[in-house]
Amino acid sequence: MKKHILTVSVAAALAATLALPAIAQNVAIVNGKPVPKARLEALEAQVKATAQRTGQPVPPEVMNQLRDEVIAREIFMQEAERRGVQGTEAYRKNMEMARQSVMINALFEDYKAKNPVTDEEAKAEYDRLVASQAPAAGAKEYKARHILVEKEDEAKAIIAQIKKGAKFEDLAKKQSKDPGSGAQGGDLGWANPAGYVPEFAQALGKLHKGQMTDTPVKTQFGYHVIRVDDVRDAKAPEAPKFDDVKAQIKQQMEQQKLAKFQEDLRAKAKIE
Repeated sequence: MKKHILTVSVAAALAATLALPAIAQNVAIVNGKPVPKARLEALEAQVKATAQRTGQPVPPEVMNQLRDEVIAREIFMQEAERRGVQGTEAYRKNMEMARQSVMINALFEDYKAKNPVTDEEAKAEYDRLVASQAPAAGAKEYKARHILVEKEDEAKAIIAQIKKGAKFEDLAKKQSKDPGSGAQGGDLGWANPAGYVPEFAQALGKLHKGQMTDTPVKTQFGYHVIRVDDVRDAKAPEAPKFDDVKAQIKQQMEQQKLAKFQEDLRAKAKIE
């Protein structure tokens, strides 16, 4: 009798031990139906992938809510099945669209996994981008000031006053209708002429250090009196370090590769 009781106890313990892995594999049991932990893991991976693509971190509270989301989906799924939703025409159409989306996304993910952008490719692209920012040979930058007024006669009067000894900076503060530079005595800082409207750029390019326009320069904004305070060789903008932008460059190149893959598939397809 004792032997029989002992055997039953061992069997119960063994059954409980064997049941543990099955329980561990489920998020919950909803109406007697297990919700596999794989669903939660898949949803977590989806959320993290979306966050990585957008460059936004996943808030901890969002990850904590995913278990509730998975359970809620199972509840709604069970109710949909109970009502026979899967037999409707709308369900079949939506399922076909969903199937296509899943397969297409899987195709693109497979392509990206098999055609990764290497560090060497990313570095070559980085070098190309940096080189493209280099100014053209002989390009110049100008440190200029200007006074902007509405009428040509006003500009001519200002030029006459400056030639008689009036300070350019003082007149700019008093009369320029460009509030940004006017408050700074007309100072525009260092800039490449290409950054200005054509008429202004052409006039600027004809001036040397210390020179001022003899006649007003007309643009869409009004009439300008321009003075060049200094000229220097144009400099390329300071580039960020490769390691700081490598991930961004790789992502952009991956998108370019994928776009080319899609274009090639369209070009090879026989459409009647």
